[in-house]
Amino acid sequence: MNEQEQKKQQVLLSKLFLSFLRLGITAFGGPTMVAYIREMSVKKYGWLNQEEFKNGVALCQSIPGATAIQVAGYVGLTKRGLSGAVATFVGFGLPAFLFMLVLSWAYTMFGDLPRVASLFNGLQVIVVAIVANATYTFAWETLKKYQDILIALASALAFWFGISPFLVILGAALTGLVAYRIKKTGVQLDTGRTNKHISVVLIPVAFTIAGVFFLFLINKKLFELSVLMIKIDLFAFGGGFASLPLMLQEIVNVRGWMDSKTFMDGIALGQITPGPIVITATFVGFITNGLSGAFVATMSIFIPSFILLILGANIFHRLQQSVVFQQAVKGIFASFVGLLLFVTFKFAFAVSWNAIKVIIAGCSIAALLKKIDILYVVLAGAIISIFLL
Repeated sequence: MNEQEQKKQQVLLSKLFLSFLRLGITAFGGPTMVAYIREMSVKKYGWLNQEEFKNGVALCQSIPGATAIQVAGYVGLTKRGLSGAVATFVGFGLPAFLFMLVLSWAYTMFGDLPRVASLFNGLQVIVVAIVANATYTFAWETLKKYQDILIALASALAFWFGISPFLVILGAALTGLVAYRIKKTGVQLDTGRTNKHISVVLIPVAFTIAGVFFLFLINKKLFELSVLMIKIDLFAFGGGFASLPLMLQEIVNVRGWMDSKTFMDGIALGQITPGPIVITATFVGFITNGLSGAFVATMSIFIPSFILLILGANIFHRLQQSVVFQQAVKGIFASFVGLLLFVTFKFAFAVSWNAIKVIIAGCSIAALLKKIDILYVVLAGAIISIFLL
């Protein structure tokens, strides 16, 4: 294909941004949005072919961070390089940030009103059901061998006894190198478009370093918040839900920035907004440091994923052929089952249970197992909670 033909096929950045902005407004269901991204990018507009999209999903599942927004970024990266990745990544995630910002403000203003308190008492129960369902789903997909089960149980116990989740994940990765025997594969990612300028990775890396250094100079609290969110995202293998145990441990148990109830309320708000569950970071930032905290926390929880996406698109064919990489990731995935199991119990113990809450939790779990949209489950639970709790 000559240069003139390539220009004809080039998609406008505004079209990429607006297309993913519209999709982001209705991006409920987390990873399930990958199917809608495929519908738009492959079938509707033909921006990618089936094989390109499949390889992109495989890439996004192999690196830490929220899968759906990374797939959105991958589409932009494939079509327009770094600028395209920024357009689709920001477009897809912006509605979630704005919705959560408004809800966080409303929570601080009206959270103590009786009806609102009843609402969040019920939503806490829904959160327990959502996390329990995520634990079950993650376990069903991940725990295939006895090594997986042992790593998951060991991780849950380590978390229970207060060991740093980052150490738990590193330990699981090292255990994976010993416990698993994986044959070398020949799976490769077509990086014809994205492998041209690996140096573009330096731009967001430099931007991130400069931003963190600037925060260090002007506001130590924002600096600590930013570093923490960056660290959480770098270790969040397995999608957005993998960040929850890390956030809980660091924000509630280690730093005491908020209690378990408030953190659960943030997760509940994250479920009634579009976008990935890691948008809970916006809530955490707003509650601890106001508007500036919300912005810093949101940027920090997404930038590492964005950088790894660009880097991964250039070296993914090597990672897929690396037995060491596959063994480590397999161990990490198993550890997140244990971490989610711990979070399920942690959240359950934070609820003051009664008969109505038990019924709400049971019905919510049943609905989620039946694949009823999570938004409907949350909204139904919210309405019931207002009148019965």
